[in-house]
Amino acid sequence: MVFMADGTPESRTRDRVRRAIGERGPISARDLADLLGLTPAAVRRHLDALEEGELIIEHEAAPGRRGRGRPARSFVLTERGQEQMSNTYDDVATAALKFLAEHSGESAVEAFAEEQIHALEQRIRGSVEAAGDDLVARIEALSEALSAEGFAASTRPVGQGTGLAGIQLCQGHCPVRNVATEFRQFCDAETEAISRLLGVHVQRLATLAGGEHVCTTYIPTGALTEGPVVVESTEGRSMR
Repeated sequence: MVFMADGTPESRTRDRVRRAIGERGPISARDLADLLGLTPAAVRRHLDALEEGELIIEHEAAPGRRGRGRPARSFVLTERGQEQMSNTYDDVATAALKFLAEHSGESAVEAFAEEQIHALEQRIRGSVEAAGDDLVARIEALSEALSAEGFAASTRPVGQGTGLAGIQLCQGHCPVRNVATEFRQFCDAETEAISRLLGVHVQRLATLAGGEHVCTTYIPTGALTEGPVVVESTEGRSMR
């Protein structure tokens, strides 16, 4: 068995790096080193191994967030990496929902998904309401509350200075990803809950359940241009 300088098994440290990426991604090597108390060289070694094992992938920086020079590389989990973080009860939950759909219909699954997401909404509503009426502040509060619930949420502004000015709410981990892959009612219910919490129409652009590396929700914060406005979606939908 290979050990780190502090006596920690190498495999355990690598697992910490992988889990940190799942919970905080997209995240850079420098931020990982600070978060985990590791040297940059140690983090890079683990990142190389995780990339080689197809557990992580480099995340492309969002437009508008690049400064001068080359931006720092940041990482997210691949689908394979997400599967390793999945709950061992996912198969049982999926089987139970299939049984429910077969015996009570799809509407029963939809009602169950809405009930589960409603419980999440009630748990985090207080944090969002405490941010006041400012939409940006509410979005940040929502991101922090979702992270506390295990969604590894982050925000990034997009379209600044255009009619599509807004914020992307990104979720690097989904506690029910495997279930939501088969039952998209969970994604739909979550999107509606985000809209209710913020008091504005939002558009889900990508989901982990749909095969993307992060769940991405577009939230408009600026005045939209006159006429139809289209936001590209990786899931075959657009916002008008």
